[in-house]
Amino acid sequence: MKTELIQIGKTVNKHFSVVIDDYCERIGHYMPFHVTTLPDLKNTKALSEAQQKEKEGEMVLRSLQPSDTVVLLDEHGEEYRSFTFAAWLVRQQHTARRLVFVIGGPYGFSDAVYSRADHKVSLSKMTFSHQMVRMIFCEQLYRACTIIKGEPYHHE
Repeated sequence: MKTELIQIGKTVNKHFSVVIDDYCERIGHYMPFHVTTLPDLKNTKALSEAQQKEKEGEMVLRSLQPSDTVVLLDEHGEEYRSFTFAAWLVRQQHTARRLVFVIGGPYGFSDAVYSRADHKVSLSKMTFSHQMVRMIFCEQLYRACTIIKGEPYHHE
């Protein structure tokens, strides 16, 4: 199974970028993993929140393949403990050809993206910046990989 993370805009904080790159490299030892960064929208001051979500949603949808299993990282998604997320990931590995996680823009997802999604996952009830979500997600995906392999990274 190939796994991909789609995100809107570059990671601006250099400290986060270093950590994200490190986790992405580590994840690559367990599964094919790729990060796709879609460009930030230009002239967003001239766009409403709804228009911004629609334009970002169009970019996301163009990045997807019909057979993709799409997982939105969304505050209203299901919350998992690390072990249950790892078990969920194993189930996806048996059914998904390409598992695509998506981090939306600052206003979330368009209705069209929600309609396309197969799953929604929440990383916490707390709110994090989009920059932090990237780092936290990559760490959690790496943690799930080590749990699946029975490696000592995660401590219960």
